[in-house]
Amino acid sequence: MANNSFRGSKHGRRDEANHEAEFSCSLEELRSLMELRGPEALTRIQTSYGDVNGLCARLKTSTVGGLDGNAEDINRRKKEFGQNVIPPKKPKTFLQLVWEALQDVTLIILEVAAVISLGLSFYRPPAAERQNCGRAAGGVEDEGEAEAGWIEGAAILLSVVCVVLVTAFNDWSKEKQFRGLQSRIEQEQKFTVVRGGQMIQINVSEIVVGDIAQIKYGDLLPADGVLIQGNDLKIDESSLTGESDHVKKSVNEDLMMLSGTHVMEGSGKMLVTAVGVNSQTGIIFTLLGAGEDGDGDGEEKAEKEKKKKEKEKKKEERKKKEKKDRKSKNKDGANVEMQPLNEDEEPDKKKNLPKKEKSVLQGKLTKLAMQIGKAGLLMSALTVLILITRFLIDTFWIQGVPWAKECGPIYVQFLVKFFIIGVTVLVVAVPEGLPLAVTISLAYSVKKMMKDNNLVRHLDACETMGNATAICSDKTGTLTMNRMRVVQAYISGSYYKEVPESSKIPAKTLDLLILGIGVNCAYTTKIMPPEKEGGLPRQVGNKTECALLGLTLDLHRDYQAIRNEISEERLFKVYTFNSTRKSMSTVLKNHDGSYRIFSKGASEILLRKCCRIQIASGESKDLKPRDRDNLMKKVIEPMASEGLRTICLAYKDFPAADGEPDWDDEAQIITGLTCIAIVGIEDPVRLEVPEAIRKCQRAGITVRMVTGDNINTARAIAAKCGILQPGDDFVCMEGKEFNRQIRNELGEIEQERIDKIWPKLRVLARSSPTDKHTLVKGIIDSTVLEQRQVVAVTGDGTNDGPALKKADVGFAMGIAGTDVAKEASDIILTDDNFSSIVKAVMWGRNVYDSISKFLQFQLTVNVVAVIVAFTGACITQDSPLKAVQMLWVNLIMDTFASLALATEPPTEALLLRNPYGRKKPLISRTMMKNILGHAVYQLTLIFTLLFLGETLFDIDSGRNAPLHAAPSEHYTIVFNTFVLLQIFNELNARKIHGERNVFEGVFKNPIFCSIVLGTLLIQVVIVQFGGKPFSCVALSLDQWLWCLFLGLTSLLWGQLVSSVPTKWLKFLKTAGHGTQQEEIPEEELEEMEDLDEIDHAEMELRRGQVLWCRGLNRIQTQIRVVNAFRDSVSPYEGLETPEARSSIHNFMSHPEFHIEDSEPQIPLIDENDGEGEDDAPTKRNSVLVPPPLTGLSSLPPLPASPNQNNNATGCVVPPHKDASRPGLIPSNSAGLPPCPGSPLHSLETSL
Repeated sequence: MANNSFRGSKHGRRDEANHEAEFSCSLEELRSLMELRGPEALTRIQTSYGDVNGLCARLKTSTVGGLDGNAEDINRRKKEFGQNVIPPKKPKTFLQLVWEALQDVTLIILEVAAVISLGLSFYRPPAAERQNCGRAAGGVEDEGEAEAGWIEGAAILLSVVCVVLVTAFNDWSKEKQFRGLQSRIEQEQKFTVVRGGQMIQINVSEIVVGDIAQIKYGDLLPADGVLIQGNDLKIDESSLTGESDHVKKSVNEDLMMLSGTHVMEGSGKMLVTAVGVNSQTGIIFTLLGAGEDGDGDGEEKAEKEKKKKEKEKKKEERKKKEKKDRKSKNKDGANVEMQPLNEDEEPDKKKNLPKKEKSVLQGKLTKLAMQIGKAGLLMSALTVLILITRFLIDTFWIQGVPWAKECGPIYVQFLVKFFIIGVTVLVVAVPEGLPLAVTISLAYSVKKMMKDNNLVRHLDACETMGNATAICSDKTGTLTMNRMRVVQAYISGSYYKEVPESSKIPAKTLDLLILGIGVNCAYTTKIMPPEKEGGLPRQVGNKTECALLGLTLDLHRDYQAIRNEISEERLFKVYTFNSTRKSMSTVLKNHDGSYRIFSKGASEILLRKCCRIQIASGESKDLKPRDRDNLMKKVIEPMASEGLRTICLAYKDFPAADGEPDWDDEAQIITGLTCIAIVGIEDPVRLEVPEAIRKCQRAGITVRMVTGDNINTARAIAAKCGILQPGDDFVCMEGKEFNRQIRNELGEIEQERIDKIWPKLRVLARSSPTDKHTLVKGIIDSTVLEQRQVVAVTGDGTNDGPALKKADVGFAMGIAGTDVAKEASDIILTDDNFSSIVKAVMWGRNVYDSISKFLQFQLTVNVVAVIVAFTGACITQDSPLKAVQMLWVNLIMDTFASLALATEPPTEALLLRNPYGRKKPLISRTMMKNILGHAVYQLTLIFTLLFLGETLFDIDSGRNAPLHAAPSEHYTIVFNTFVLLQIFNELNARKIHGERNVFEGVFKNPIFCSIVLGTLLIQVVIVQFGGKPFSCVALSLDQWLWCLFLGLTSLLWGQLVSSVPTKWLKFLKTAGHGTQQEEIPEEELEEMEDLDEIDHAEMELRRGQVLWCRGLNRIQTQIRVVNAFRDSVSPYEGLETPEARSSIHNFMSHPEFHIEDSEPQIPLIDENDGEGEDDAPTKRNSVLVPPPLTGLSSLPPLPASPNQNNNATGCVVPPHKDASRPGLIPSNSAGLPPCPGSPLHSLETSL
């Protein structure tokens, strides 16, 4: 094991003597201790250290006060036992990115052509013979001109360098941005530890060995440790062991706490014993690092071959079967539909269940780029063909020039020139800027959304949010302020509309109340003095408990005095709060051996368990069912209808004479209670929420409230927020009723039944997390409405995980949310505020519009440039736009325009229309009208200039110039006008819905203004000083003004185009449809059956792979870069799937949530989900991690794979595929992040 330690064994030995003096416990000792589990670990601790306190003493820390927290001690511990960080993968250097950008097929062709052209330009045949090689070859009078023949080749090489540098810089800055985002996410992660006797929150990376950490429900453990004290602790260790059942932890049985596991219930304290690379998760990571260097090429190839053969075999079988089917059909004439059988020979039922779709926008774009690419490839091939044919006919047939050997090099020069023209047409035709625009737009939005309190963890979520049609929101903290205080109370027979004076309450009842609140609220919850003078006291911990502690202060009593007297260690047993119990109870043991239990919880639930109640005299009397109903009607319902949350406080005594009760029989323990009081807690609605909800409704988004509160409270708050309007016929329902209505007689959920309920449902109260998941799934899978629903969900509790993951976009609360909820979410609301969700919708819609603007601009340029180059080449034997000029236009179009148009800030106007929905094409009719309208106008202008320019401007014609002729004014004017038309058309492109004012808000976007001005200036420099390399001649002021005037006319023409009503143009087609799920061919669906989601971008790319076309590589690189960040936004690039949501512990998988509910058990992960998410070892990236983690040290280095294809992921091949072994940790290969040789996507769990 020692060798595996990252500090290296030599170092370790040298330090050995050293730590004997300081800490009487070495790193190796602790590591070997952490590898034991359960009873073994307990025995080792008892034999080696006596007990946990002995271990604490050796690590020089105390179980009560923790470390003293002085910096020197902390640093010494970091040096000794390591820091709590796992070193990230090194980012790609700028040079690597340059090398990647150079891999582009077209750039390579251009480079080769330029080099040939350069070489040939130095060849000089004797002048006499030159004349004999045909007209086009001769005519070079000026020697100096011929000398300058090399310039074109050099200029092309230079522009290629420019394109490569710009591309590499783009990728590099993107990577930098996302690393910044990642570190921001990491800083968000804090953990509570005890230092110097005080509980403080520190960054996870600051935790050191010897710290005493407070753990509570919903935490994700940041380090390994040993439990010191625990209440009702249950841990989900599936991320390490694959064991899906929750493991109970207690000081006497199993006390090993492992990093990366989730606390699903309870609370406690642990002593940190291993951090960073030495923790269990860290060890796995170190092994993976080692595995990357191993070369398992042989095995790898064998495995791949095997898979390939299997696939082919399947295809063959399918074909044979189809033939058979056809024959059988023909024979019987009857339609015998056979179901395709799986390998297990089971009819394939789950084919048609909808999967979650990912990166729909990216998919649409890739598909569009591919289609344009094909067209461009065709055009460029045609151009070259026509040029060559014309040249041959003209030279050898019309002029009748005989073939001569000496003329060979000159003819080759012509061929190279034609070839270069062809390649430039291709360069301009393929919009490889599309994926770039998406990336820029998303990255820009993500950065800006930070300011709007949205921390985006997956770029996809940003785009999906624009299409959201429904939001299912929590109540507490999202719609309300989450600052709770007790405003009404029912104590000893009297109902007080405001908190009573303590003198009005009998002393005995008051003592019970204060003691009950003091010990039966988590000790981590407390009320601190305000930060600013005159501010409100700070509430730390659970807000409902804070309200109760606030009540004790209002009654002029001090809860802290009780806690000092009864420390947390002295609590006999704690039943912590969870969603099934809806209550919390604490047992105290008295000196005489009797016990007393205090309970608090939802009033209607806890009242049912009370059989007595405190009265005015301070004694208790029997509580009859009639009295109970009375309380419900006269106290609880009036409180609830004012929007208050009602909590019942109760207690019960167990006399010593009855002997020890059975503490595990919870139902027996918590009955026959005596009610002390019922309190009404107010949580005011946030001021900005009603307006935000109004905006959502106006934007066509339905807001539903899903809460665990009482239905009256929920209805009151929904009315305050504006979710329910007076006179609406919408439904409010309780979880129980909802469950009853959606299930058939067998207790199974039926989609048709859900479809009857959800369109009218606005409030779901007293709902369990399972209900939330069922509702979200029901809405997403529903097909009742024309438009498929896109659902966003907010959640903060551990149990909201399944619903957050099921939703199209999951929002977790940054302040109140547990780590588990954050892990499962797509976006974190850093201020827990509903109005931030509206901002997310705005940004999402803006992304979509930005892309459409860019498309509108880009396609206009594409159409015009390709047609000009093509016809020009065919008619005048030379492209009017030269290679270098084309590259410049390409740079304006792709890179600069995508920057300018993709960074438009959103406006409120975006919220005035309904969501687009999943099926909307990227290019609407209006946009098609704009594209074609402008293209026609620009072509007319350019061709007029090309064929009549010399007479209009009274200059020499530039057509039919010989091989190395000087640049002409004529062609310079054509080029200049063309570029100016594009620059002014960029303003037209800012509006895509046919608005008139194209200048609206243009000054709010400094990037746009600076890019337009910048391109104008560079254009002036190119024309005036570009000379031979750019094939330009300096123009006079007069000519410049004409060019500018012609450019400006495109703005006027734009007004004309937008005056034509789109509805007249029925013949215009829309374009840029994504591939719908129904249209995906059988074979592809089969390949995807182990995936939980369909990644459209990946899919389109795979299809396009057969296509060898301009920019395909570029597009792939772009999408790979996008995927890398979109999926993980993390430094562990590729070490996880989109599912392994990033946090400081990117290596955690999500907990599998098992919620035991009193209702019939519902399988939480639905059939079609489980398949891909956690069950089937996915074919691409499975990793073998031996089940008992003790053996990790002996694991051989895992083989790293060579790249399978341009966008498949490097992965580790498992020695065998066997899903039944818990050690095989499959992972999702949905959005393959681009990282060759990345060994493990995430430690996904097997269910």
